[in-house]
Amino acid sequence: MRGMQAQVVIVGGGPVGMVLACELAGYGVRTVVFEAETQVSRQPKATTLHARTVQCLVRRGYLSGFATAGECTGSAVTNSPFHFAGIPGLAISAPAAEPEPILKCAQEDLERHFGQRARAAGARIVRGYRVTEVRQGPDGVAVVAEGPDGQVTCTGDYLVGTDGARSLVREGAGFTSRTYPATVSAMAGDVRLEVAEDLPPGWHRTPRGWIVTKHLGAGAVRLRTLNCEGAHQDRHAPLTLEELRAEVSWLVGRDIAMGEPRWLSRFSDFSRLADCYRKGRVFLAGDAAHLHFPIGGQGLSTGLLDAVNLGWKLAFTVRGSAGEGLLDTYDEERRPAAQRVIDNTRAQLALMRPAPELDPLRELFGELLAGGRESGVLASMVSAQDTVLPVRGADSSPWEGRFLHNVDLVTGKGRTDVISLLGEGRPLLLVLGDRGDDYAEQARGWAGLVRVVHAEPVPQLSCPALLVRPDGYIAWAAGSDGPTAALTGYFGPGAAVEARGVLAGTVS
Repeated sequence: MRGMQAQVVIVGGGPVGMVLACELAGYGVRTVVFEAETQVSRQPKATTLHARTVQCLVRRGYLSGFATAGECTGSAVTNSPFHFAGIPGLAISAPAAEPEPILKCAQEDLERHFGQRARAAGARIVRGYRVTEVRQGPDGVAVVAEGPDGQVTCTGDYLVGTDGARSLVREGAGFTSRTYPATVSAMAGDVRLEVAEDLPPGWHRTPRGWIVTKHLGAGAVRLRTLNCEGAHQDRHAPLTLEELRAEVSWLVGRDIAMGEPRWLSRFSDFSRLADCYRKGRVFLAGDAAHLHFPIGGQGLSTGLLDAVNLGWKLAFTVRGSAGEGLLDTYDEERRPAAQRVIDNTRAQLALMRPAPELDPLRELFGELLAGGRESGVLASMVSAQDTVLPVRGADSSPWEGRFLHNVDLVTGKGRTDVISLLGEGRPLLLVLGDRGDDYAEQARGWAGLVRVVHAEPVPQLSCPALLVRPDGYIAWAAGSDGPTAALTGYFGPGAAVEARGVLAGTVS
């Protein structure tokens, strides 16, 4: 295995890298993933997927066995309880026709599931090889990795770094970043308490910080601590059981005896946002592109949305069916979303600081969350359901850039819904009633790529035609102009697309 070739090389085989590999390989792109670890890590990591991430992944068929769509029941919504800055009462809502707003699942299970799907789609997963060098030229990229059988070089058209917070791709390709220094010290660990009743399960604010306790059964607990006195002098130093015991005891103001550590880690509120997500043929996604304090469980969700956004764009580019500038929209759409996550996690941390002068502010937020309606902005922000993508121009339809929620549809072939229609990963021109026939005719030049579906009008969609991207966002809606400009911008000249026959076209 001295030399390899791919169209896209991915460095980092965590959930973000594996979903990206699923996308690319599913479109027929030759994809190679390098992962330094030989096996999926069993260390506790993320356990939360938020609503918009679940909705996008379900549309792409990647959560089979984990989440399913609800019933299309008009205006009904489904709620999942959550918190903001440790303050209970936040309700994450989604339309009832969508999956449950919050999916709780161990990251290792998702990573294993996505990896199996990526392999089944044709991606090559190379485990036990650590990338040591990345190079970029005008016509391609090269990756050098070291593994059990020595050194291997893989060349490709594009490279994506999904290799985490200490990304070699980010550093090796010369990406710069804006950073926010650490101001707090936090610890985590799975241990056994000598007296389980010493720390009941839940979120506990003390005069000195926070302790979050989750009972794992058989006497084991998972602890997370927050000390706002300042950052640890070396946040990368290994955590010891004695340090964790001393920290927990100091936070609660009494001695807490513990032992049998199974996993120990430290973290902080150090945050980073890459100044751009693309440098030529090299891209960043997930923690390689953005890092933040893990309050609210938003990190994994944000990274997976990066993968879903980039995947189809990169695949269409490699396959020759992308409009000019399509790849640049990845940075334009995903960097602002990451900045919003960094901002809201910093705001939550500010509320969590134990200063007594913040008590009135915490009480105010508690009242807002308890009120329900007033907390909608926070719920939409944490779940990324407030994301609206940049539009093409000032005269664009109000639908453009918004996410198309699931609705029941009746076509000439029977009943279906939005989620089912997007399962193939193809752009969808949804024509509702006879008024949209002209728009379908204008899209014939993209018949090899765009799926055109005629359906009966529905009350939820007061628009004769919608062009929906593979990730579920609306690229164009009927208004003052037809879909030609949007189709060209996203997928290039129509006649050329049809001639290439990039994907098998159907009309429903």
